[in-house]
Amino acid sequence: MARHQRKNATSNTQVGMVFEELTLKYFKQSIPDIARPFWLPIGHIEQKEHKFDLGSAKQKIIIECKSHTWTKSGNVPSAKLTTWDQAMLYFFLAPRKYRKIFVVKKDLRVKTQESLASYYIRTHSHVIPDEVEFWEADEKERDFRKIDFDITKRFTGKPFPVK
Repeated sequence: MARHQRKNATSNTQVGMVFEELTLKYFKQSIPDIARPFWLPIGHIEQKEHKFDLGSAKQKIIIECKSHTWTKSGNVPSAKLTTWDQAMLYFFLAPRKYRKIFVVKKDLRVKTQESLASYYIRTHSHVIPDEVEFWEADEKERDFRKIDFDITKRFTGKPFPVK
C-alpha cells in the first residue's frame, strides 16, 4: 500500500508540484518574471547555487513552498517540519537584499484549530530569520494570506533595536 500525504494522490512529489503551481499562478500576478525553479548562490563563507521553488532576480524575491499537513491523528508531522527548518537555513544563507517568502498549505489541527504554520512559528521561532514572510494558501478557496508575524517581537512584544 502506497503511503502518500494526500488521499487520491499518485505521489507526494505530485502533491508538492500542484501546490507549487498554484503558488506560481498567484504570485505571477504581481511578479510577472517569476521563475520556477529559481537558482541563487547562497552560503556563508563559500557560496553554492541552491534551487529555490520560485524566484525573481529582477525583483529580488525567493519563495519556498510546503504543502504539509497535520498527521491523520492530529499529531505534529515532526519529520516534515525538519524540512521547514532546512528552508529557514537556506533563507538565512541567501543574500539579505532578497525578499524571502515561505508559502505553506493552510491546514488546521482539528482539536485546537491552530494552523500548522502558526504552530511552527510558535515553536520554531528560534530558527526563523527575521526577514522571512510566512504565507498560508487555502487550496480549496485559492486564497493566499500573509501571516501577521514579527519575529523581532517574539519575546518582549517590542521590536529588537536595529543597528
